[in-house]
Amino acid sequence: MRIEPVEIYSDATNQAILRHPRRRFPGVLIQGDSLWRLHEQLSAALKEGAGVLSEESRLELEDVRDFVGGCLDHYRAVLRDHGMDLPFAK
Repeated sequence: MRIEPVEIYSDATNQAILRHPRRRFPGVLIQGDSLWRLHEQLSAALKEGAGVLSEESRLELEDVRDFVGGCLDHYRAVLRDHGMDLPFAK
């Protein structure tokens, strides 16, 4: 872990806008519990859409779910590596 200043453009709950010192454009900070919930919702939408979604729509939704899942896996690993608890049960 390191501490560096970041530019904070908005600190709105669950949608803070920050710019990391080494990045050109700002990004959105998504809290870990919100990230987990988003992944759960995407997984549920895929399950509910089985047999109803077109193949193209299903693949697009799977891509989004998998991207969010990768972010969630990274979040879990970083918190584990730093001895921190997860903000969600799973």
